[in-house]
Amino acid sequence: MSVENEERAARHGVAGRGWGVAGAVVGCLVLGGVLMVVPPDGGGGGRKGRVVGAAGPEGRERAAVTAGVPAALPDVVALVREREHRVRDHPRDHSSWAVLGVAYTERARLTGGVADCPRAERALRTSLRLRPRENAQALEGMAALANVRRDFRAAQRWGEEAVRVAPDRWTSYALLIDAYDGLGRYKAARGTLEKLLSLNSGPAARARAAQVYWDQGRPEDAATTIADAAASGTPAAKAAWWVRAGELAWERGEPEESLRYCAAAGRLPTWGRPDADACRGRALAALGRTAEGVRAYRVALSRRPSADVALRLGELYESLGRAKEAREQYGVVRTLVRRSAAAGVDDSLVLGALEADHGDPEEAVRVLRAEWGRRPSPRVADALGWALHRAGDDARALEFARRATDRAHGGEVRSAVYAYHRGRSSGPWA
Repeated sequence: MSVENEERAARHGVAGRGWGVAGAVVGCLVLGGVLMVVPPDGGGGGRKGRVVGAAGPEGRERAAVTAGVPAALPDVVALVREREHRVRDHPRDHSSWAVLGVAYTERARLTGGVADCPRAERALRTSLRLRPRENAQALEGMAALANVRRDFRAAQRWGEEAVRVAPDRWTSYALLIDAYDGLGRYKAARGTLEKLLSLNSGPAARARAAQVYWDQGRPEDAATTIADAAASGTPAAKAAWWVRAGELAWERGEPEESLRYCAAAGRLPTWGRPDADACRGRALAALGRTAEGVRAYRVALSRRPSADVALRLGELYESLGRAKEAREQYGVVRTLVRRSAAAGVDDSLVLGALEADHGDPEEAVRVLRAEWGRRPSPRVADALGWALHRAGDDARALEFARRATDRAHGGEVRSAVYAYHRGRSSGPWA
C-alpha cells in the first residue's frame, strides 16, 4: 500500500471508528514539544502560519520550519548551524538568539540529546537580556523549553507573559495549552483553546484541540480532529499527528488501528520515526507479535534514547520471561532519568512507574509525592495512587485514584488504566 493510500485509510479509520475499551497501558505523545519558530515579522495577529525563509542558502535551511508545527530534524540541524553563525557575527541580535534557543529545544526533543536544554536556556536568556521588554519570541521559547523539561509551572508563567506581551500571537496560546494540560488545569486549557482557534484554525491548532478534547473525555471529537489535522501539512507534521492518531487508537483499545496509523507515519519521508517505531512496538506487542515489537522498540531507542520507551521494552522482556534483559533495560531507564535530571528535564513519572512495579514502591511514593507537589494533575494522581497501592497503603492510594478519575478534580479522561488502578486500590475505605 502506498503512503498516500495508507494516509487515506488511516484518516477514514480514525474518523469513522467508535470509542472502544481503552488499552491496558496508556501512552501520550506530547504535542507541546514541537518547534515554535516565528519570524520577527510573523505571528502577530495573522491567522495562518508563514513559512520561514526564502530562496537562497539561508532560505533553504529554514524553508521547512513553519510557525507552530513540527519540523524535520535536518531542517532543525541546519537552522541551529545557521543561527550559531549568525549570533557569532551579530552577538546583539536578540531575535537570532531566540530562534537559536528554540531550535536547540527542538533538537533536544527530536534526538533525546538533553544537553541541548541548557544551551537553549542560555540562548533564550541572552535574548531576554538584550531585549528585556516586549520580547515575545524569547518568552515563547522559554515556555517551549519548560514544556519539554516538564516544568509546567514555569511554562505557565512564561506562556502567560508571552500572551500579555503579544496577545495576537497564536503560538503563545498553543504553548500555554500544553502547560495547562501538564498541570491538569483542563478548564483553563479549554478557555485558552477558544482564543487559539479564534486566531488560527489550521492543522497545528486542530492538533492542540484534539488533546484538549481527549482530556475533556470527548474521544470521538479528539480522533476526528487529529485525523483532520493530519490530512494536510508538511511530512514532519503529518508524521507527528499520525503518531498521535495511533496513540489515541491505542488508548481506545484498538491496537490494529494504532499499528496502521503509526506504520503510515513511519513511512513518511521525514525524521519522525522514533515516535512511530515506539508506537508500532506497543501495538505489535499487544497483537501478540512480540518479536516484531521488541525489534521496533530497539530501533526506536537506537534512533533516540527515551526513558519511557526503555521502560516499555523492559516490561516486554519481563513478560516474555527474559529477566536478564529486562533488568538491563531497567538499568538503562535509571541512567536516562539521571541524565535528564542533570539537564533539568523531569522524568519523575517514568522513574515512579519503574520503582512501583519493578523496584522499591516506597521510593516510588517518595518520587511521586514530590512530583505531585510540582504538578497536581490527574496523571500524577494516578501514578502516586498506584505507587501507594504497591507500597501497601490502599487507604491513601484510593484517595489519589479518586482524584485521577473524579470529574470534580478534572479526571475526565476515559482511561482503563486509571479505572483499573482505582479498582485495585478499593477496599473497606471505598
